[in-house]
Amino acid sequence: MSKQGSAIRGLVFAVTVTAAVPAMATAGDLRDISVGMAISSVPDAGYINLTCVGEKTHRLADWAQWQACQAGPDQLRGIRFEYDRESGREGTMVGGHPAILTVMIDKDAKIAALMIETDPKARLYLRKKAFLLGLQARSRYGEDGWTCSKAQPGADKQEVGGVFVDEKCTKTIDGRTVEIERHLYREPNKELKDMTDETRITIRRAGS
Repeated sequence: MSKQGSAIRGLVFAVTVTAAVPAMATAGDLRDISVGMAISSVPDAGYINLTCVGEKTHRLADWAQWQACQAGPDQLRGIRFEYDRESGREGTMVGGHPAILTVMIDKDAKIAALMIETDPKARLYLRKKAFLLGLQARSRYGEDGWTCSKAQPGADKQEVGGVFVDEKCTKTIDGRTVEIERHLYREPNKELKDMTDETRITIRRAGS
């Protein structure tokens, strides 16, 4: 095994040991944001760079301008946002992971869904841990009651440092459906630094 491969394997082991810490534990689904709440209840303080998601992307001054965003086929309007560094000096981080955050708002001005994705543009030493955010999210919503599907290594997806993760888990709790996707693998035609290492968390109202 190469020195680079050995280093990654060691890092995977080290961060897995600490992954059980429920670093996402908050009063809401994310800070003071919860699926189902009115967008008017989300404070403007602490959040910056509110940007419409879709073909027509533009910056909003505050949450109250949500209707300026274009509705998608599902009639939801998406807003991507970041943490103000005055309230989160490390930047937009969730559970210690650089993240891309999006809320989806319905016609009644309520949050229909919240999406948390690890940032693929983060520094490599942080991206190596991205697949662990999913474990933190599962701890946040309770370890029991998940339905998971897992793939196995194959010709197109191979282990990284002896570890392979390609799974999707879902759970319904308190009127919300939580979906967590975790991926850690390497495509054989790509360099090790270009491995796939990510977590995507989607929280939506149950039944929607």
